[in-house]
Amino acid sequence: MSKATSGSGIEENTLGVIVGRERRQRDPNRSFKRSERTVSTTRANQRGLGGRDLAGGMIAGSLVMALFLVWRTVEQWDVYPSPALPLAAWLLLLVTATGALLGVLFSGGTMPTWLFALTLGGLAAVVALDLVGVWPVADQSMYPTAALAAGVMMTPLVSVRETREVMAATAVLGGALLVSALSQSRSDPLTLGPDLVAIAIAVWMPFIAISVVRAFRRMVQLELDLVLVQSTVDAPRLAVGMLASEELVRLDFDAERLLDDVAEGRTALPLHPDAASAASQLATQLRLHLVAGRKKTWLHNAITESEFLAPAVSLDDPASLAGLLSPAQRDAMLTAIWLLVSDAKRDDVMLHIEIGPRAPASANSLRKIRFPIFLHATGVPRRKVDPAAWEAISNVGPHSEYTRKGDLHVEIECTVDNPVDA
Repeated sequence: MSKATSGSGIEENTLGVIVGRERRQRDPNRSFKRSERTVSTTRANQRGLGGRDLAGGMIAGSLVMALFLVWRTVEQWDVYPSPALPLAAWLLLLVTATGALLGVLFSGGTMPTWLFALTLGGLAAVVALDLVGVWPVADQSMYPTAALAAGVMMTPLVSVRETREVMAATAVLGGALLVSALSQSRSDPLTLGPDLVAIAIAVWMPFIAISVVRAFRRMVQLELDLVLVQSTVDAPRLAVGMLASEELVRLDFDAERLLDDVAEGRTALPLHPDAASAASQLATQLRLHLVAGRKKTWLHNAITESEFLAPAVSLDDPASLAGLLSPAQRDAMLTAIWLLVSDAKRDDVMLHIEIGPRAPASANSLRKIRFPIFLHATGVPRRKVDPAAWEAISNVGPHSEYTRKGDLHVEIECTVDNPVDA
């Protein structure tokens, strides 16, 4: 299994796979694993995807709310029994925010765990100082301001930390403010109203930001996954997928290393029983991968290697007829499947695809092959199907659809060129 150089100058091995970096074996518990190059490229282009703009908008919104709270602090300055505590809280908040911003800038746009912990510690101290400062005057409808600004500061953290971490910190802050408000002695229960409004101000912005960022991240992941899966459209009729190609590269490398050791005399002949057993297992794995690749179509690879399609889509194509589809039909088929699955927000959505059997040839279509494609969608109401999905299905072939017990059934009559006449 020696290496050769193709006419384009790309180094290839005897399996016809481009030689790349050392590959790792796929984790069987995951349906899809992107290559490190793809992940690094995506992270490097966050500005193009809008991530930086989203973070900038969150920072701008937080600054506007913080300025309002500063104005509120100045307005009630004379009422504070000890203005030094609120002032110290605001100064500490300024130092914490500045330190967090500089730390993120020097860390390449990310917030390490240690910096996140320090930021939360500083915000906790801000909340404590501000609550102590307004505790004696709670009966005068006064509420903490720096503590609310600490909650508002959680908003831009959503773009640099996991949303569940920011959600937990925001929930703890809201709980602390609520406990403090309920624990204060009041002559009039109505004075609790401003405190409740203040608590809502402290938590609603981070929670809204979490919702927006989650939707944004899912949109980016969805589009990235679609782009990667669409690379299978131009694949041969029967071929291995990206994950299997990576595994073949690893096996090919191991086989070449073994043969090179024998050729250079580093491994003596006859082989040691352990080396012979390893060589036998290597040959078996190579044969299994090569044989398996003769039954897997582009559609099978597209489904199994997609994070979004693999859990929700199943394929029954015993005759590998999906490989006969033209590139235009493949693209339309993949688009229709994607729209049926990705547009649904329910977790119980399932799509089963049956292809075949092949219809008998007629006298008028000797150079054509006809076969049906059945789409059985569970949990997808017909009225919620994107019109673009129907257009894509029409590009695959004439179709008919009906609904039974809430499930959508689509039958496509597909006609393709006979590969024998190609």
